[in-house]
Amino acid sequence: MRGLRSFGGLVVILIALGGYLYFVESKKPAGGDAEKKEKAFTVEADKIEEFTIKSESGERTTLRKSGSDWQIAQAPGVKPDSGEVSGITSNLSSLEIQRVIDENPSDLTEYNLTQPRVEVGFKVAGKDHKLLIGRKTPPGSDLYARVDDQKRVVLIPSFVDTTFNKTTFDLRDKAVLTVNRDEIGWLGVTTPASTMRFEKSSGEWKLTQPVAARSDFSAVEALVSRLTSLQMKSIAAPQATDFAQYGLDKPAATVTLGSGSSQATLAIGKSSGEGAVFARDLSKPVVVTVESALADELKKGPGEYRQKDLFDARAFNSTRLELVRNGATTAFEKVKSKDKGGKDQETWKQVAPAAKEVDQTKVENLIAAATQARASSFVDAAPKGVLDKPELTMTIKSNEGKREEKVTFGRSGSDTFASRASEPGAAKIEASGLDGIIKALEEIK
Repeated sequence: MRGLRSFGGLVVILIALGGYLYFVESKKPAGGDAEKKEKAFTVEADKIEEFTIKSESGERTTLRKSGSDWQIAQAPGVKPDSGEVSGITSNLSSLEIQRVIDENPSDLTEYNLTQPRVEVGFKVAGKDHKLLIGRKTPPGSDLYARVDDQKRVVLIPSFVDTTFNKTTFDLRDKAVLTVNRDEIGWLGVTTPASTMRFEKSSGEWKLTQPVAARSDFSAVEALVSRLTSLQMKSIAAPQATDFAQYGLDKPAATVTLGSGSSQATLAIGKSSGEGAVFARDLSKPVVVTVESALADELKKGPGEYRQKDLFDARAFNSTRLELVRNGATTAFEKVKSKDKGGKDQETWKQVAPAAKEVDQTKVENLIAAATQARASSFVDAAPKGVLDKPELTMTIKSNEGKREEKVTFGRSGSDTFASRASEPGAAKIEASGLDGIIKALEEIK
């Protein structure tokens, strides 16, 4: 019996769909789909001077153009989302009628046009236009609609529903911070656990607080990008006076972006539920919600943003290697010479403890082993004696000898440590990193 009921239900659906298709096809004008479709409005997008949208929720929002700028009547002083505005005006100017359903309908109820679901009114050169949008057609590919004061019911593409069905919040600029990304020169992050400061110089980010050290450029840039593109999810309070209820009296994190002589500061409060937290630009009274993933990122310690590579040099720009192990020094230098064809070439030579020819691939393997060694974490200091009498010290000169990097390595039990000259603390590394360097050195010998 269950199978018969399912089959019967399917038959009813097919009959209903077939009836709709027959109805639509019977109203379709002759000439086929190849005919050029009629424009809903003969207007140019940049000539639209005002529009009002009544969304499906019933909220009305009016935007007016002042010069080349748009303003939201319901939110004075709040910038509109330029992308949303452009989408609405361009779609109004390009909107095409897919076909006419009924030239003179006697009842608009079946199309949900007696009380339209969405309404768009706009002005061009002082003349009013309107678009009334009803429900979707059964297949869902089109929307029933009426244009201006015409009686006829037409079909328009269903994809424009998401363009026109907008609330005031949808139409506002949802950027949380207003700052020129290209001019940002420093970044500060404060949490109950730590305070960090990064400064940008010559295109490079450096950690200056709590310690002076190299920064992971990609990690810092990713955080800056996330902050400058941060979008609010909702507005919790347009004019808040009591910030304690949002956890903003004692923020979980505070982040400041410095741009020239100006700065923008964002405070992160407690959870607002559903993957969001309360937040506030300290220059404004409005409390908003933002994605909670940002709060998690701001809670990362300084070590998460430090450069993990022990060496910045690479094989292509290295010019000298010097390794000290068990009291013995081995050094290699890159020298220029002529190949058999008379062309200039650069080759590695051993210069200590004695000058001799070396296998070029093996030297490159040594550089690769050194430059692939990375920190897994950082500590204030290695155990006493570990780096005072290191197992290995390696120095790499690069950029034609203008840059020198010196790293010492040592072990304590199962832990392996490394320390760069002129940088505080020590890095914990995988034992395989040090083993790889030693193995590559032994293969050259």
